[in-house]
Amino acid sequence: MESYEFVFDVAIIILVTKVFSIMSKRVDMPQVVGSLVAGLLLGPSILNLVQPSDFLSMLSELGVIVLMFSAGLQTDISELKKSGKAAFFIALIGVLVPLAGGYALAAAFNGGGDPLKNMFVGTVFTATSVSISVETLKEMGKLSTRSGNAILGAALIDDVLGLILLTLITSASSGNVSIWLVMLKIAAFFVMTLIMGYFLHKLIQKWMVSARWNRKRFAVISIAFCFFYAYVAETFFGVADIIGAFCAGLIIANTARAIYVQSQCETLSYMFLSPIFFASVGLKVVLSSMDARVMVLAVVSIVVAIVTKVVGCGLGAKMFHYTNAESLRIGVGMISRGEVALIVANKGIASGLMDPVFLAPMVLMVVASTIVTPILLRAVYPKSPAKDYSDLVHSDLVENFEEVKQFDEAAQTMLEIHNKLKGDAPQGLRHKESAGETSSEGGKPVAQNHKKCPKKNPGEV
Repeated sequence: MESYEFVFDVAIIILVTKVFSIMSKRVDMPQVVGSLVAGLLLGPSILNLVQPSDFLSMLSELGVIVLMFSAGLQTDISELKKSGKAAFFIALIGVLVPLAGGYALAAAFNGGGDPLKNMFVGTVFTATSVSISVETLKEMGKLSTRSGNAILGAALIDDVLGLILLTLITSASSGNVSIWLVMLKIAAFFVMTLIMGYFLHKLIQKWMVSARWNRKRFAVISIAFCFFYAYVAETFFGVADIIGAFCAGLIIANTARAIYVQSQCETLSYMFLSPIFFASVGLKVVLSSMDARVMVLAVVSIVVAIVTKVVGCGLGAKMFHYTNAESLRIGVGMISRGEVALIVANKGIASGLMDPVFLAPMVLMVVASTIVTPILLRAVYPKSPAKDYSDLVHSDLVENFEEVKQFDEAAQTMLEIHNKLKGDAPQGLRHKESAGETSSEGGKPVAQNHKKCPKKNPGEV
């Protein structure tokens, strides 16, 4: 008889990760922390209810691809250019210093070891999770300050630089292939992405503008394009699939329906794929294998992760004449590693570029840096007097970052209004609505007695 154990695994992972995510939110912690704890709880380390499997690994890989596609959709290249040299050099030094720190730590732990594997551990340390710092700064009313803008711009550039570094290392590890051939294939991929991306962006924009209303086909075809581009990157160019997914997001970003596509992808990711990815990382951690040496490695990893980001990004900020206080705030705002570091670590384990013994310390480093960032941000930002706007600056990057959340809130508000109006309508009218036609696109009932719908602009949502 065919086993349906995988159905149980998926059900319990989604349920338990959601419960722990809610608990994390209640204590003012990022939900990713709750998802990781759920994986640890369900896995071999504690309850042993769910075992790592090929099926979960494949779903986890899909989750990573969708996460990186979503990150690409949120990245506006034109706005990153406007963020200037300061954000670029803050990100660059904020990548190089943690890379060196992580490399030195891995080399010390391995007694030298393979330089490529040490470099990969360093790559895990380079990542920055923009979402944690942004949410904290928004709550404090500091996102639109000079330092808040620098954190947002540098964190986005940081991820791009980290992904390029990941591409170089994973491609260079391909057996006996010439490093020059590897570099040529990487260059060919990015040249193709730049040229084709320009024309595809124009074509996609024209296609999306042709419709008068958001259609589900936009999200469906966009996600198919994401998976196709990820496949092409990995299979034909030796570039990691997550890089292909990120580039696919960049191509669709800033088109007429990009916000709508982003909201639909986040639904898929939030409801199904992301919980499985984060829980799968927790499932792979075997706490019983953490002897005293590994525990020391975990503690040192946390210290290195915090210090290298503060020093690297703070130094980059000082080079561009930010004050000492602003430089410290920028450095602290870049500490959180979050989901990006987990994606890189997971890729390292799958490709054999990272020893499994490093996984538990890296997970603990991610959790600790994610927890400590909001605490330290609140400590380094002074409490401003009421109605003090002297430090605020305008930023299109900040406004663009808010658009997807505003879209979701507007959609929820419209749904609530619709339900309320439907509930207040006379019973006969409600009966007619329920018997009305069904639209071909959304499966939504269309009331038969509606006269005319107001015309909407192409950009309206």
